[in-house]
Amino acid sequence: SFLIVLGSWEIAGHLLNFTFLPALSIVLQASWGMIISGEIPNSLAASLLGLVVGYGFAVLLGILLGSLMGRYQKIYYLMDIYLNAFLASPTLIWVPILFVFFGVSRLSQIAVIFFYAFWLIVANTITGIRTVDVSLIEMAHSFGANEKQLFRKVLLPGALPLIMAGLRIAMGRAVKGMINGEMFIALVGLGAMIKTYGGQFNAAKVLGILLVIIVV
Repeated sequence: SFLIVLGSWEIAGHLLNFTFLPALSIVLQASWGMIISGEIPNSLAASLLGLVVGYGFAVLLGILLGSLMGRYQKIYYLMDIYLNAFLASPTLIWVPILFVFFGVSRLSQIAVIFFYAFWLIVANTITGIRTVDVSLIEMAHSFGANEKQLFRKVLLPGALPLIMAGLRIAMGRAVKGMINGEMFIALVGLGAMIKTYGGQFNAAKVLGILLVIIVV
């Protein structure tokens, strides 16, 4: 099916002659040219640096807050309204607010990536903690486990499948946040390249960069 789609793209690009749909071979040539010139490698390195930092903080703080909300009812009641508000609202809305705090800088882009991934990780971690077998928790208590041991030996291992599912989905959202942050705030990296070539209506280069993002 993959080869059929690629072949159809190539044929449609030559037959339909749409300016916004160049043939696959032309897109690959444009991608290769930007790779050889160093344009894509340099931008990709800058993008991935922000992605690693923003996503890393989202993972650490998301699992921490999600574990606390899943375990302690008072913390859940305190934070649940904010969790639902952020999950319900389009994440792109927060970009101008982050711009006010951090200005045109890498910090703004990292903050956008963080926001895109953080709340999803929190939600999945809460669900994971709450679905751990109650009998395992009771058994740990009966053997004298304290809260730290309970988290380390029972809750986090039991919640791991759902946590990992959240991390996987959040990574996709983090990449979207990386591109949006670069397009609207940082003006560097792959997102800035898309904005530049999109403004020039250079469809071959825009689709070439898109292929790189999909690979990422």
